[in-house]
Amino acid sequence: MDLDDRRAIAETIYLYAMGIDAKDFELYRSIFADQVEIDFSSYEGSSVPEPNSLTGDEWVNRVKPLFTGLAATQHSMTNPIVTLDGNFASCRMYMQAHHVFEPEKKDSWFTIGGYYDDTLARDAESPSGWKLTGVKLTVLWRKGQESIMQLARSEGHRLLSS
Repeated sequence: MDLDDRRAIAETIYLYAMGIDAKDFELYRSIFADQVEIDFSSYEGSSVPEPNSLTGDEWVNRVKPLFTGLAATQHSMTNPIVTLDGNFASCRMYMQAHHVFEPEKKDSWFTIGGYYDDTLARDAESPSGWKLTGVKLTVLWRKGQESIMQLARSEGHRLLSS
């Protein structure tokens, strides 16, 4: 059972990437518990009080405009290191996230690299049997035009309100 749990936990986190990249916000929401701790302070800086305790719906609604406004993203996640503790687990997963605002313009691309430290709880209603209860991003490097992120968020709000 241990190996099955480890595989299911990694798959849950891979679905995080798939949901965002496919802009499948129903899939993305399905991997989060009703309450989740989000800590993106490494990305956003110290001006943001982190971690944030949010409902799964609040988190998805917070990121939806950004990813709707981007032309494409590709989140690559590798090397899952899972620690199991009964009905709870933690996982460190290395990542690179490539964000594209205008595909034909390389100066409108932005990529980050680092890792996620996630916490999960067993959940019989989840297809994998696990849901994310916490997501902490640690950014180790950045490359490209970070300013596209605000442009994408504005564009996403426009698209979602029309």
